[in-house]
Amino acid sequence: MRGAARVATRLSARSARRTASPSWKVVLPEVWALVRPRRRLLAVAFVLMAIGRVCGLVLPGSTKYLIDDVVGKHDVALLPWLVGGVVLATLVQGLTSYGLTQLVSKEAQKLIAETRIQVQQHVGRLAVAFHDVNKTGDLVSRIMNDVEGMRNLVGTGLIEMAGGLLTATLALAAMLYLSPRTTLLTLVALGLFGLVLFRAFSVLRPIFRERSQLQAEVIGRLNETLGGVRVVKAYHAEEREATVFASGIRRILDNVFRTLTATSILSLSSTVLLGAVGAAVMWVGAREILAARLTVGSFFTYTVFLGFLVGPFFQLATVGSQLTEALAGLDRTRELLAEPPEDTDPRRTVGLGPPRGEVAFEEVSFAYGEGEEVLHGVSLRALPGTVTALVGPSGAGKSTVIGLVCAFATPSAGRVLVDGVDLATVRLDSYRVHLGVVLQDTFLFDGTIRDNVAFSRPAASAEEVLEACRIAHVDEFASRFPDAYDSVIGERGVRLSGGQRQRVAIARAILADPRILILDEATSSLDSESEAFIQQGLAWLMRGRTTFVIAHRLSTIRRADQILVLDSGRVVERGTHVELYAKGGRYREMYDRQHGVQQDLFLAPGEGGEAPASEEEAGEASETNVAGTGSVLPRGFGFMGQ
Repeated sequence: MRGAARVATRLSARSARRTASPSWKVVLPEVWALVRPRRRLLAVAFVLMAIGRVCGLVLPGSTKYLIDDVVGKHDVALLPWLVGGVVLATLVQGLTSYGLTQLVSKEAQKLIAETRIQVQQHVGRLAVAFHDVNKTGDLVSRIMNDVEGMRNLVGTGLIEMAGGLLTATLALAAMLYLSPRTTLLTLVALGLFGLVLFRAFSVLRPIFRERSQLQAEVIGRLNETLGGVRVVKAYHAEEREATVFASGIRRILDNVFRTLTATSILSLSSTVLLGAVGAAVMWVGAREILAARLTVGSFFTYTVFLGFLVGPFFQLATVGSQLTEALAGLDRTRELLAEPPEDTDPRRTVGLGPPRGEVAFEEVSFAYGEGEEVLHGVSLRALPGTVTALVGPSGAGKSTVIGLVCAFATPSAGRVLVDGVDLATVRLDSYRVHLGVVLQDTFLFDGTIRDNVAFSRPAASAEEVLEACRIAHVDEFASRFPDAYDSVIGERGVRLSGGQRQRVAIARAILADPRILILDEATSSLDSESEAFIQQGLAWLMRGRTTFVIAHRLSTIRRADQILVLDSGRVVERGTHVELYAKGGRYREMYDRQHGVQQDLFLAPGEGGEAPASEEEAGEASETNVAGTGSVLPRGFGFMGQ
């Protein structure tokens, strides 16, 4: 969460200059960073390419001798040598082409795979604040699509462009040898076309960059629509979503049309250039032949070499567009990799061993941005094995406190301590392995029940996974599936009920064996039977652990060791349920109001109940029986729904 405003500002600035492209001074080092580890392979590729290009010129070069000597002078003895040389050159050219494909194309695909892995790993290490302000679809597009064009920077695109330039250079040298006057005229025309190409590429690159952004936005919205298909259908919003998607596709189509217009102008310029140069060469060449300064064979060879000179300029229009698109993708990938990971803070040098679980806040303040402080001087102390409940209206700061406990952010003022160590100095990998989280909106992956439970500790044995499932009562419903624990539960666990998903989440937390546990109203929306099973799992999970509970139903926290009442980012009251209820302050007001509403809504027994009339009534039995199941809950958990 820390720095969310800075991230948002940064991204807004990027959005404003979305079609702007970094200068070549910025881009070239990035390209060199890709090329440098592969420079030896590319050197071999360039040698093969050079050999292939030189061999490709043998055929047009031999036509002069074929026409002037073999045909004109009837030198038949030269013919076998010409044919043999052409055949040999063609074989060598074919072999070099095969070698280039094997070397360069495979290396380019390897680069794409490595870059995708690198970008995904980097995105996974970015702070929660970054993910809060970026759409999932946009990140998916950057990881999967933006790197695709890089094959042209290291692969065939770069080699083809370099090969075309080499061929053009060799052809130019031959043309200068055959007819300098005609060649100078050709160079003037090619120079003008070069200016057109440079201008066209400067126009195309922002267009390609914009297309990547548009595709990311459309993919992001499509992901949201498909992921929220039940909400879309419930509100009969299929047509609206289709309209939004169609609008995005039309914007992409408009971008493609602009690209096609630019490339069509390049094609038109290339065609006009070839025609103009061909006509000029025909005019000047004919006059040179009539003046006996040029033979027919030389003129024929000259025109063939002219094709080899002009051909790469045609190729530049295609390959250059591919390279421009690749550079646009590299820009966006570079931006993403430039985001600092959350674990690169130089202060985080302390390795935290297995903690006892004491958590303390010392005058903690936190702000998402300048002048937007959401916590103000919060202090608390949670001892190992105790339950701390956080209550208050929406926006009071409960989730921010939990985010600080999870080290998703660091305070803008004050300290968060774990076992007396400042959490801002602790390496995240040594701390978060001791955290367990059970949320109200449980997230499960599209896999099997076993896979989702083992997610918290992949190295756990099959027996440990099954034991966690038994404690969390996952076995109660898993045994009814044909494939039991190997049953695929669908995206986000869609094939399970809400209570079943929660039990899988609890089993996952049990397997992790955390020292600090976060519960975000884990039973608020469940039926009484599911809640009873989940209470038993949570009872086992909470034993001996430091537990933080975000509670919206105040009836569920009556036996918490301490209750913190937050309002507008401040702790306005703290104490046990009995102490706060007797005090008659903000907590009493919230409890009575909610208790009255629950009675009016005819909630099931146990949801509301009469408020305790005395401390003895409120502090009854430190061990509580859950919903007739016979399970005994320790103090600190009996508050859940009791």
